[in-house]
Amino acid sequence: MSNARAVRPTRRGLLAAGGALGLGAVLAACGDDKPGGSGSGSPANAPAKSGPWTFKDDRGTTVELDSVPANIVAFTGVGAALHDYGIQVKGVFGPTKTTSGKADVQAGDMDVTKVTVLGNVWDEFNVEKYAALAPDVLISTMFDGAGTLWYVPEASKDKIAKLAPSVGVSVYDRQLTGPLQRMWELAESLGADMTAAAVTGAKKRFEDAAARLRAAAKAKPGIRVMAGSASPELFYVSGTDLSIDLEYFKALGVNFVEPPEKAKAQGGGWYESLSWENVDKYPADIIMMDDRSSTIQPADITEATWKKLPAVKAGQVIARSPEPILSYDKCVPLLENLAAALEKAKKVA
Repeated sequence: MSNARAVRPTRRGLLAAGGALGLGAVLAACGDDKPGGSGSGSPANAPAKSGPWTFKDDRGTTVELDSVPANIVAFTGVGAALHDYGIQVKGVFGPTKTTSGKADVQAGDMDVTKVTVLGNVWDEFNVEKYAALAPDVLISTMFDGAGTLWYVPEASKDKIAKLAPSVGVSVYDRQLTGPLQRMWELAESLGADMTAAAVTGAKKRFEDAAARLRAAAKAKPGIRVMAGSASPELFYVSGTDLSIDLEYFKALGVNFVEPPEKAKAQGGGWYESLSWENVDKYPADIIMMDDRSSTIQPADITEATWKKLPAVKAGQVIARSPEPILSYDKCVPLLENLAAALEKAKKVA
């Protein structure tokens, strides 16, 4: 997807904006145009589970089915999280494959050749293919308080809703541990073995990584961290108040650059947009850069102002996943990488 879209505050454009994640607040302001792999640590396929199925989602909607869903269609990141718990989805929508055909970073360990991809980019969702899957349930995340299902196109949402009930997991204005627990509960309801060694081990590693990050932040209180994202025209500095990862890291003691509310207004409270000439507005010792395929990665940034930043010159730039895959296994590296960066960081700004 083109990063140039991020120049205008449209739903399509906001997708590329760093730090905005799903930009729930901005989405509201923009109106209503709103498997198989065997990755390391993944438990075996979940055992079949019989009987009626009930799940209350984060909209307060209770979905009741005569049996546990077998034909699950999900946003790519949700499918990746369920995969880590041994639940395989039949279809996905959202960033799934790169232009080279490899798995997108948001697909995690899913074998993307063994799922039906209904849409790979924003506003793309093949309703006919969806119907052909005979879906039992559709699952996505939500980046606003209005219950907007992420990556379900506004133009076809009513047709999609008639084919199967939906479940929404909120990733808006809360700490990472909340959505992680909700995905755990969802996977368990779908038949995942939450006592499997891979599952319990990942949760323990997450807890250990959180303790490590807390200790690292306490030891380096003066190190300032900036969460950024790059497009051809603009550099985005994310605030921490709405992002599940940054809110959690901040709660663990990480000292973040925080743009003032007025500066974040255009980004709906999620981020401040800077021209590349002003990319040095906020002193930072570590820069966390958006790793999604819709954004420019650090190695490909050619702007001279970027290369002059103290954190860049010091090699203190790490990746950030603004849309974390909500399994403990995939969230462990997010904590460990930031902890390691803090432990090694020098005060350069």
